[in-house]
Amino acid sequence: MLDRDGFRPNVGIILLNQKNQVFWGKRIRTHSWQFPQGGIDRGETPEQAMYRELHEEIGLKPEHVAIIARTRDWLRYEVPDRFIRRDARGHYKGQKQIWYLLRLVGGDWNLNLRATSHPEFDAWRWNDYWVPLDVVVEFKRGVYEMALTELSRFLPKQDHRNRFLRANARPRPPRAASEPHPHLSPPLAIPVHMELPPGASYDPDPQHPQAATTVGPAPTPTGKSL
Repeated sequence: MLDRDGFRPNVGIILLNQKNQVFWGKRIRTHSWQFPQGGIDRGETPEQAMYRELHEEIGLKPEHVAIIARTRDWLRYEVPDRFIRRDARGHYKGQKQIWYLLRLVGGDWNLNLRATSHPEFDAWRWNDYWVPLDVVVEFKRGVYEMALTELSRFLPKQDHRNRFLRANARPRPPRAASEPHPHLSPPLAIPVHMELPPGASYDPDPQHPQAATTVGPAPTPTGKSL
């Protein structure tokens, strides 16, 4: 479904964790990473399309997220001809998108990249909010900058105060000799309560060289549009 200018109505999703890091997905069997996104079907509202794409692409349900904000108007980007099917050239020009900023209220274990038989991603990670601008494919960079900038004023406030310095807080007891030093990073491990979905990556600290752990084989390719 295209508008008269050749743009397909679409939704984009910026999903935050509790640290205001954003979900970043690797398109299946490629080296390309992006935010979840997908087309709006005929008869759907943007919000209905957002919830559908959220489940189809990363397995989350409405109860797993809270809507924080959305962009006021459509944001557009054009797709270069080399990425467009030959039979669609001259008709399809690109995407026009409504972007949603969501907060994950479930856990990482609710993510499932194989919620459907046509997966979009085969790996994922959490990135700092502005990192995608440096690594997204060039023709999407402008719309990413517009969406991230417009929605950044709605980011939840983070409490960085030391809880041991708050009023009425108990001082920490002396550290035992066998206890790891607080300034030394412990070995990274997947929490025992977490069951990773097939094909997912758990990366609590994208800067840590040993952080990523990939589980499961890669799914089959998908025909999703850019």
